[in-house]
Amino acid sequence: MIQHFRKKFILFSTSALLLVIITIVGSISMVTFYRAHQEAASVLTILTANQGQIPRRIDQSQQGLSQTRFTRESLSQYRYFSTAINKDGEMEINNTHILSVTPTQIKQLTTRILKRDRTEGHIIYKHTTYAYQVNKNSSGTVVVFLDESLMLSKARDVTYFGVILGAISLLLYTIVLMLFSKVAIRPIIQAEQRQKEFITNAGHELKTPLSVIAANTEMEEMLDGEDDLTKSTKEQVERMTQLIDSFVSLARLQERPQMPLTTVNASELANEAADNFKVMIIQDGKKFKKSVSTGIYVRANAHYLYEVMSILLDNANKYCDPHGEVFLNLNRGKRNKAMVLSVTNTYAKGKDVDYNRFFDRFYREDKARTVTKKSGYGIGLSMAQNIVKGFGGQIKVNYENGRISFVVTMKTVKKREERA
Repeated sequence: MIQHFRKKFILFSTSALLLVIITIVGSISMVTFYRAHQEAASVLTILTANQGQIPRRIDQSQQGLSQTRFTRESLSQYRYFSTAINKDGEMEINNTHILSVTPTQIKQLTTRILKRDRTEGHIIYKHTTYAYQVNKNSSGTVVVFLDESLMLSKARDVTYFGVILGAISLLLYTIVLMLFSKVAIRPIIQAEQRQKEFITNAGHELKTPLSVIAANTEMEEMLDGEDDLTKSTKEQVERMTQLIDSFVSLARLQERPQMPLTTVNASELANEAADNFKVMIIQDGKKFKKSVSTGIYVRANAHYLYEVMSILLDNANKYCDPHGEVFLNLNRGKRNKAMVLSVTNTYAKGKDVDYNRFFDRFYREDKARTVTKKSGYGIGLSMAQNIVKGFGGQIKVNYENGRISFVVTMKTVKKREERA
């Protein structure tokens, strides 16, 4: 239980940090790429406004939204080329700031861009992305191409190093968290441990006065005979004893660090539990049916798996409709890799019941808590859930067509598997 809580604490804490790192790195990456594109747009705006040439004097209003303040020297670092087209359709190529693209290729790219009939965009040529901008004026048309590789590579580097640093931070945080997680959750562990010890000790202490009350009641019956008062006292003593036993069983179950598991014949246990409850269910005026597939083996503890089956059958009998039906079914799941145990009973009033709370301790659908034949303490299903989780399985409840079903699913194993 403690190890499980510790793992969940580490998982949730690490997941929270991972979410923060993804948010920070993602935001930085988005801002970096956005600024890179804005920088490219500003450079193109300056060049197109000056017929594809670096101006002698840079107008700050031409720099757009970029945060970079350009100078003639800073503009010289960019790789770009341009085409000026006069009214007669003649092209003048400027490739003094590019080495990888020939004038013939520039003319071909310009023709492709003019066919698009767009003033700006991107074009890929020889695995390189070029941003372009088209400026039409009274003297003709200017098309400027800017190689974005340098700007985008900086943005990619920022993202790359952000991911690396984030991964290292997450790893170091997880290691530190694993080393100090016991200290962090120690108060919770101590509180839970004291609670379990209190339940166990109180259970033993309460049994002594109950034994005395039971003995005095029996002595009174021997002297004066049984009456309604002594009968009621004995019933309440028995109910209190059962409640204490349930408390102690649940506390002991959670105190065990790991339940010893072996290869168990679930089919035999299901038949045994069904046969033991069959007479009780029929005596209460209900019908009982079972369907148990043979040869189903699981990794479990035989005593506790039988306890789960008994809890579910007892619960089904208590809450089954008068003259209703209880049905136990044990078979193989999909591809014969799972055991599916379901215990179903008719329950006409179950339409508006909150089934999500059935596994809460001390929860009972009978909110009045009256003493009826459906006597119970809301502990059994909680115990069943803890046991099944200890086996690595799961238990669910569903309601359909006036029937409530508790379904236990566990992985099956082969019979020849050696016992632990």
